[in-house]
Amino acid sequence: MKFVLDTSIFVNPEVRKEFGETPTEAMKSFLVYAERLFGKVEFYMPPGIYREVMNFVDREEVSPNIELYIIKKPPNLHDIRIPAFVVYELIEDIRRRIDKGLRVAEKAVRESVIETDNVDKIIQKLRRNYRKALREGIVDSKEDFELILLAKELDATIVSADIGILTWAQKMGIRWIDAASFREVLEGLTGKLSK
Repeated sequence: MKFVLDTSIFVNPEVRKEFGETPTEAMKSFLVYAERLFGKVEFYMPPGIYREVMNFVDREEVSPNIELYIIKKPPNLHDIRIPAFVVYELIEDIRRRIDKGLRVAEKAVRESVIETDNVDKIIQKLRRNYRKALREGIVDSKEDFELILLAKELDATIVSADIGILTWAQKMGIRWIDAASFREVLEGLTGKLSK
């Protein structure tokens, strides 16, 4: 059994709380499960995701266990084939998001004409809504894309709380687990595989 782990497991406060209050505590708690499952379950991270996670955790508190139990592996970018429909859907999604972002910007301009004294608040609202329109639910970084490609290559299960990653994993036929329930999955595996 193989899992490809996303940053959100350890960094997203809503998800991380299942493992610990801080990213370091969450990683240490996860590593206890990884140790129990060693030899039966493999945990992977693409190097970009690993670097992201390591920016949030105290290296001294999680080493050397993190090196033992999480395999850092980049996807094989030269041999992985992506179906044309995936690219087609990505282009359509980007076009919809650009149009949606344009509507958000137009609305902000109209509000600024009416409320000239609240320009800073309107700009903040524009940025928040524009970011939501363009980035929510999409794979918006090469690290996210590497995560998906690695899971495809390894025939592994993605663990993430990122809606964009989970959406595209589903479109590409990749198994996934919402990071919010990952601790329960690990509990079940620990009980089942230790028998």
